[in-house]
Amino acid sequence: MLPTHATPATDATAVPEPRSAGATARPAPTRRDPFLDNAKYLAIVLVAIGHAWEPLREGNRSITALYTLVYAFHMPVFAVIAGHLSRGFEASPRKLAGLLKRTALPYVVFETAYTFFTRWTSEDPDRPVTLLDPLYLTWFLAALFLWRLTTPVWRLVRRPLPVALTIAALATLTPSLGNDLDLQRVLQFLPYFVLGLVLKPEHIHRLHHRRTRLLAVPLFAGALAFAYWAVPRMNYAWFFHNDSATALGAPAWSGPIMTLATFGCSVILSAAFLALVPRGRRWFTALGAGTLYAYLLHGFIAQAAEHGDWYAGPWLHHPAGEATVTVLAATIMTTLCAPAVQRTLRGLLERPLRWAFRDADTVSPVISDGSRPESNPLIHLRVSDRTTVGCVSTVHSPARRP
Repeated sequence: MLPTHATPATDATAVPEPRSAGATARPAPTRRDPFLDNAKYLAIVLVAIGHAWEPLREGNRSITALYTLVYAFHMPVFAVIAGHLSRGFEASPRKLAGLLKRTALPYVVFETAYTFFTRWTSEDPDRPVTLLDPLYLTWFLAALFLWRLTTPVWRLVRRPLPVALTIAALATLTPSLGNDLDLQRVLQFLPYFVLGLVLKPEHIHRLHHRRTRLLAVPLFAGALAFAYWAVPRMNYAWFFHNDSATALGAPAWSGPIMTLATFGCSVILSAAFLALVPRGRRWFTALGAGTLYAYLLHGFIAQAAEHGDWYAGPWLHHPAGEATVTVLAATIMTTLCAPAVQRTLRGLLERPLRWAFRDADTVSPVISDGSRPESNPLIHLRVSDRTTVGCVSTVHSPARRP
């Protein structure tokens, strides 16, 4: 049910440092956009809070309403940001190597780790180690990997968002998709990623207007009131986007309708959330760079709490206990976002594999028709771009169009 951060190259997300004439072609140093880091940190905190609320939902209409509201937009926010930051992704050796190291590698490591952890908790003691059936949080890494690989294709499509919505709607009509790579979620969340791809910096800037921020507060209040009303009347699992319509007990024809309805709802709430995100640097801005591994690590704590009777105390199911759980979840996620945690895990996972990849600056693409790399939109080498991958932890790179 959750999320990571992909990065792209746009004028809105990174500002390249000037380079002296005649300097050798090297990745240009970039400055991170504090707005995006703020958004990633605040969204990942909501992820942790949502998971902490899961065991408290039963018989609690207020918590279920809050849970429904958070799940209506926190995952779409990550997918939209991932798409917006993936606009500069191309099938160059440097960016493909980054995609493998910062998305595929964590997926393999944490999918295996979650499998053994699940066996230990006895939830599924015989679960096999498989990379085709994402477990718990790892589905988003699989989705991000596939989405980013298709980015050059979406740039070629004339109307990418309607096409993506059609694919998502068809997925709700296809219960036979199965669990391979969690394709239901990959396809049903695809429109949010594509929306991020087609958004321009000026669209994001409009969210910073004072009028937009003022509208966001009553919008969230109204959405919470509606969620409270809808708790006994609607299946909030529609916002998980991980099942077909018939699997949710609804008629097949309702799938495409709910695809459009949930998309509209989630986009409006995502826009309201981003409108409330501070634009400038705050004490938590630096933590936005460490959300990928924080996202992956907090799952072990959430699973251990749910299956270790941490919620057994009756006081936790009262307002004071619910507030304590909420604050504790936010505190744990904030700690996991610390730069020291990110450096340690990147050092353990990514650096040892440097030997496995050739220097991207020395790799020349092989094109069968003999054309130059610059003439091929799918193989466009730009050694001045930095590779940025992942929807939860990224480095922004300067924007250019092929």
